[in-house]
Amino acid sequence: MSEESNPTVVIDTNRGAIELEIYADKSPITATNFLELVDKDHYDGLIFHRVIDGFMIQAGGFDRNMNQKTAMKTIKNESFNQVSNATGTIAMARTNDPDSASAQFYINVADNDFLDAKGDQAGYAVFGKVTRGMEVVRDIEESETANEAGHGDVPIEKTVIHSIERK
Repeated sequence: MSEESNPTVVIDTNRGAIELEIYADKSPITATNFLELVDKDHYDGLIFHRVIDGFMIQAGGFDRNMNQKTAMKTIKNESFNQVSNATGTIAMARTNDPDSASAQFYINVADNDFLDAKGDQAGYAVFGKVTRGMEVVRDIEESETANEAGHGDVPIEKTVIHSIERK
C-alpha cells in the first residue's frame, strides 16, 4: 500500500476538527481496528479524558460523565514498525500488556520517543499523524485538568468527539 492510499479521517470535536492520515501501510492491524471502530461510530460522544501538557492528549474510552466504553477486542502490538511517537502522531494506548490496545488512542504533543519499541521491548504503536488541526490539538493540550471519577489529568472543560469519519 502506498502513502497515497492511506485513509484520512476527521475527528470532529466541539473545539474544531483534527484531520489524520492513518498509516494502513505501516500499521495495518492497528489501522484496521481503528477504522472498524470509526465505521461503527464507537467514538461518537466520547471525550479527550486524559490530557498532560507537554506529553499527549488521550481519548477513546470515556464519555463526558466518565463512564467507560470498552471495545470488544484487543489487538497485536505493532510498535516494532519503526514509526516514532513524534509530535503530531497518533498511537494506541494500552495497559502493561503490549497486546492490550483496543480503542483508546492518544495524540503526541511532543517527541515522546521513550514510548517507542526498544530492542525486544514493545512500545506504543503509532498508526497515523495529524495532517490538519494541530492548533485544535494544542488547544486541548492546554486544558485545565483535575481528578474525576478516580482518574487524574481529566480536563475540567470537556472536549467532546462529535464523530470520527473517513474523509
